Amino acid sequence: MQKYIIDDNTKKLYEHLTVPFAVYQFVDKRVVTLVLSDGFLKLFGYEDREKAYYDMDNDMYKNVHPDDASRIADVAYGFAVNDGVYEVIYRTKVIGKSGYKIIHAFGKHIYTDDGVRLAQVWYLDEGSYEESSFENKIKLNDSLSNALHENSLVQYSKYDYLTGLPNMSYFFELAESSKKAALKKGVKYCMIYMDFTGMKFFNRKYGFEEGDILLQTFAKVLADIFGNENCCRISADHFCVVAELDGVEEKLKKVFLEHQEKNGGKTLHIHVGIYVGRDEAVHESVACDRAKLACEALRGKYETIINYYSQSLSDDADNKQYIIDNFDKALSERWIQVYLQPIVRNVNERVCDVEALARWIDPEKGFLSPASFIPALEDAGLIYKLDLYMVDRVVEMIKIQEDKGFKSVAHSINLSRSDFDACDMVEEIRRRVDDAGISHDRISIEITESVFVRDFEYIKGQIDKFRKLGFPVWMDDFGSGYSSLSVLQSVKFDLIKFDMSFMRKFNEGDNVRVLLSELMRMATSLGFDTVCEGVETKEQVEFLREIGCSKLQGYFFCKPIAFDAILDMFRTKTLIESENPDESEYYENIARLNLYDLKVIASDEEELNHIFNMIPVAVIEITGDKARYLRTNRSYQDFIKEYFDIDILKGETFLEDAESDGKKRIASVIKECCESGNHTFFNEKMPDGSIVHTFIRRVGINPVTGNIAIAIAVLSIE
Repeated sequence: MQKYIIDDNTKKLYEHLTVPFAVYQFVDKRVVTLVLSDGFLKLFGYEDREKAYYDMDNDMYKNVHPDDASRIADVAYGFAVNDGVYEVIYRTKVIGKSGYKIIHAFGKHIYTDDGVRLAQVWYLDEGSYEESSFENKIKLNDSLSNALHENSLVQYSKYDYLTGLPNMSYFFELAESSKKAALKKGVKYCMIYMDFTGMKFFNRKYGFEEGDILLQTFAKVLADIFGNENCCRISADHFCVVAELDGVEEKLKKVFLEHQEKNGGKTLHIHVGIYVGRDEAVHESVACDRAKLACEALRGKYETIINYYSQSLSDDADNKQYIIDNFDKALSERWIQVYLQPIVRNVNERVCDVEALARWIDPEKGFLSPASFIPALEDAGLIYKLDLYMVDRVVEMIKIQEDKGFKSVAHSINLSRSDFDACDMVEEIRRRVDDAGISHDRISIEITESVFVRDFEYIKGQIDKFRKLGFPVWMDDFGSGYSSLSVLQSVKFDLIKFDMSFMRKFNEGDNVRVLLSELMRMATSLGFDTVCEGVETKEQVEFLREIGCSKLQGYFFCKPIAFDAILDMFRTKTLIESENPDESEYYENIARLNLYDLKVIASDEEELNHIFNMIPVAVIEITGDKARYLRTNRSYQDFIKEYFDIDILKGETFLEDAESDGKKRIASVIKECCESGNHTFFNEKMPDGSIVHTFIRRVGINPVTGNIAIAIAVLSIE
């Protein structure tokens, strides 16, 4: 239907009326303004007639009281699509004045000679409205009761009660017309989906009333910029807009700016998803869903940001739905398998722990990446079922290993933040482990620091419960982006696992090495054990040994492997040897020494002034009259090469063939230190005449083999 054109003489006649009067037409499900009288402009405070026409066409209810907007919009819609009369009483602001005025509007339909139906509406000024005026409230309520019928309110509910914007079903009708109009003009249209970030937190902080005000204010901004009939509150704090694509980002920037200036600064960031329409084949509801997918892809970003829909988002959504639909079956059919990745002690390269990792081997889709199914289960609130399933399988595996004569080491299990919301996770794990008769220290709990974001004290309490029960607790992915040293101050962990991003950036410059060295020094000083994941090269292994990272994990040693494969490797004696649990404490003490830190030569009771940045330091293991280097820093390697022409990296030691007087004296001092346990300072004259001042102390004794570890440091050279 085309807009009806009133001849100029008739239009001027109507416009010069002093009675508040308007003529409207309902075209393609939208109200089009044909005439506004001088009386209308005066009643509502307009000085510019064109501005009045624009507002009536794009945001007719912009100045209407929020409590009345959706009600009168519903009645107006009913009047527009049906014959009958129009009568409403409502409150509205007058431009340039404060407070509200009570307006009584009534109208009827007329038909032109061409059979076109038009609506004539008259407006009466019923006086000012004051919020504190009880008499006005009674008067208004009585008038509303007389003017409106309950049936019509139910039947023609086309507008959102809170914002006055079209509701979802009506919006899709309007959007269809907008889409067709845009395509007819040969331009692209778009569907925009918006979501506030942190609305629940906002309501908790300021109250639900303030939350409603925020939504109403935002709706007004949208209506001002895009037009009331082009906007919709889909649900809760989600809004949708249909618009021509050209210039849409500029309009959105204006929305963001005005939104930030409203509501006394009490605002939130907004995620925006945009679907660009190119033809009529895509229904409005589908376009909205696609814009929503683009919006949801921004989850976790705490900023106002725009994202455009792409086909990959739909593919991801389909995969996510498949995961959720088939999750229970994947558990019962054991499509989800436990893969184990060894964690190796740095000084003996023996397996000291293994991490249990979930792998979904689907009969239809093949291997599903953990990066796809784990976030999907977290979003659906199902991740706790996966994590408890992993506990069950790990407990089962430990029992099998023990039955087959394995040196079974501790298994670590990853937990999610939502696990603690879904059930009493501490009790669930304790019960499963106890029922299997397994010691609690055989199950380590890995928790990422990001879980502390929402409720620090609660998570801290859960960690304390685990540790009191004897379950070691690890901080996972330290340095991944959420890390805060305040957590390490307040929460006691048994181990810190450094994120693999450190190893990915290992060769990008010295910054990573310096940072990792200092973090490792801090961790060991605080009493935390350490592991670095993502280790892939020999260079990385040597560096991590030097700085005191006690455990290493990565493809350099072994990729995650299925349990059946581990059993096969055990049978064929190709499995990486596991550490004897009785030796663990001995090797742990050695591994924690940071060879960049003078504390390596101080016992627990001693304190040294840190005079040097780094001195030559090594840890040597003595077996009878033989010695081997367990760890050395680069300064020590260079020192031994220069003065003894020995290449430590080739496995040589300066005590081999100790026939010279100097080597004999050093061997004698080392033997005395091993036997007495006392630290020793001694000076040795080098062949070039220089004097080397050296310090030696015993680090520990292997309780199984009797081997003795000593630390040796070159303090100075004269």
